[in-house]
Amino acid sequence: MLEPELARGRVLRLHRKPLTPGPRGPPKHAVREVRITRAGVVGDHNAYRYEVAGDDPAMAVRIMPEEMLADLHARGWPIRPGDSGEHLTSVGLRYDEFAPGRRYRAAETRLEISKPCAPCDDLSLLPYVGAARGPKFLKVMLDRRGWNARVIEEGRVKVGGPIVRMERSDAGGPRPPVGAPVR
Repeated sequence: MLEPELARGRVLRLHRKPLTPGPRGPPKHAVREVRITRAGVVGDHNAYRYEVAGDDPAMAVRIMPEEMLADLHARGWPIRPGDSGEHLTSVGLRYDEFAPGRRYRAAETRLEISKPCAPCDDLSLLPYVGAARGPKFLKVMLDRRGWNARVIEEGRVKVGGPIVRMERSDAGGPRPPVGAPVR
């Protein structure tokens, strides 16, 4: 079933960070294409999601609009793509166009926004933040760190491809059970 488009942007960048020895946390590294499954971006490891949040499917993918990165730059923070731990950087969709329950199609993949991503202490590891400026940066990042999404339909996503807000259809894709906690 085709759903009408409500807004359209494109995938500007894609990121992932494999499980590697050494420091945890951001940044994630740029790639040209990713495969997204219900478990998240193949080849990506998010220690918090896996070790603390119990592989929460509501945190499978993180989206950050480029427009928010520009806003953070205007506030004096030299944040780079991938620094906030996002998997997908969009352009052409404002931050406020994302909200829990809204659905997006990114190439073959369908995503449903679950919640905004809360800032974490690992952001203090970024070289331009550091321990001294960490609390201030975390405060600035509150409601600006991007959006977590669950995967409704698996697929591949490439840089330059479309990301489209779709009209939500009650018939489309699996949904969490009624009363299931939203994290």
